[in-house]
Amino acid sequence: MTRLVGLGLVLAALSAAPLLAQDKQSDPKTETEHVVKSGETLGGVANRAEVPRVLIIEANGLKEPYALKAGQKLVIPRRRTHLVKEGETGFSIALDYGVPWSAIAGANGLKTDAVVKPGQKLAIPTVAAKAVTAAAPSPTPSPSASAAALADTPAPKFAWPLTGKVRRAFLPAGVKDGPHEGIDLLSPEGTAARASAAGKVIFAGQGPEEYGLTVILFHGGRWTTTYSFLSKVTVKEGDEVKAGERIGLVGETGMATEPQLHFEVRKNRVPLDPAKMLPKAQPRPEAKPKAKPQPKA
Repeated sequence: MTRLVGLGLVLAALSAAPLLAQDKQSDPKTETEHVVKSGETLGGVANRAEVPRVLIIEANGLKEPYALKAGQKLVIPRRRTHLVKEGETGFSIALDYGVPWSAIAGANGLKTDAVVKPGQKLAIPTVAAKAVTAAAPSPTPSPSASAAALADTPAPKFAWPLTGKVRRAFLPAGVKDGPHEGIDLLSPEGTAARASAAGKVIFAGQGPEEYGLTVILFHGGRWTTTYSFLSKVTVKEGDEVKAGERIGLVGETGMATEPQLHFEVRKNRVPLDPAKMLPKAQPRPEAKPKAKPQPKA
């Protein structure tokens, strides 16, 4: 499992989503979230924020006629800049900022399969994360619009992503056969892997070679979960998912040698033992779909 160490270094770049909330009295020219006041219009908010109206529309998924309501919260998409370092990839940069690579690529006029190069400057867009921020307290305001302060929120109520025998448990660094930064759950090929808690999909696709097909969810504050060895991914980057919603199907991609799910829980990039975050009892196995009767000849 030493091959997972290098992978762990990549996935250790996991970070929470960009700062979405600012002090109510923050400067309109630097705030990253704006609470709509009575009588305000989208054009007025955009002018005071000095951000193009279309970017606010896209960041918040607004629909025509773009009417605003008092008390409505709008993400103001301030852009940060990242200077690509040696050894970084689009995958690792996306995880570090908690922003889907597709959004970063789009903000820089790149194709999603583009290879980044050391010294390249990338604009990092602010992406709304409605479902995962609703229950989280507002973070402390950052000293600048480009600083992504993180709220130290309580752990979400995690649930088992599926029912299955633990093939391999979590092992910290420094112990025999460690580190193993998650747990591996045996389950038949094609079993639904489900979101352990409500969150936003920040990665969905082919991860580092050892992990195979992977989905990573951001749960607000500093919390993320990772689901790997999948045979199929059934969500896409940017999706908001509910607890228990299917995010993929069990497989044996990556370094898996039999059908199983590799599951990780991280807080502030640090891997934690999922078994300590999950209920003691696993849910009952899902009923297998009945085979359709074959028509008689």
